[in-house]
Amino acid sequence: MHFTLVLFAIYLLALTWLILFKLQFSISNMTEGRIINLIPLLGSFNDNGVIRFSEIRVNILAFIPLGIYTCMLKASWSFVKKVFAIVVLTLAFEITQFIFAIGRADITDMLSNTLGGVIGIGIYALLSKVLKGRTNQVINVLAAVFTILALFLATLLLISHRWVMIR
Repeated sequence: MHFTLVLFAIYLLALTWLILFKLQFSISNMTEGRIINLIPLLGSFNDNGVIRFSEIRVNILAFIPLGIYTCMLKASWSFVKKVFAIVVLTLAFEITQFIFAIGRADITDMLSNTLGGVIGIGIYALLSKVLKGRTNQVINVLAAVFTILALFLATLLLISHRWVMIR
């Protein structure tokens, strides 16, 4: 359980860096402003009127682990309570972006983030059926491997960012 909490804390830090700071190393690089969008998919179209699914896809993928971790850490919670926790965290990210003017508060993000969390809950349920009592152990091993890889990539990003800043 402690190992899961450590992995979850690292995941939340990475998620915060992705959602709030867009993988930037400086807030001054962020010029989005204080924008709120309450119409689903409105901000998802390019100049030609075609939906850009890349950001939606990234949001879904980024929140799948949240659903999985929620199941691991709060197994006794009902499905509705787990989804509610995901919605609350997503809403907190969107409100923070709006308050600090570091990103666009967007209903599409709320929906895609929540969908990602729900998919994570579903993945955990499927894994539980297949792996039985070993589910959390297997997920922790996989999460540890992905966490190490993510930390390695983040370190490379930081080094390359510093290298560019020195030039």
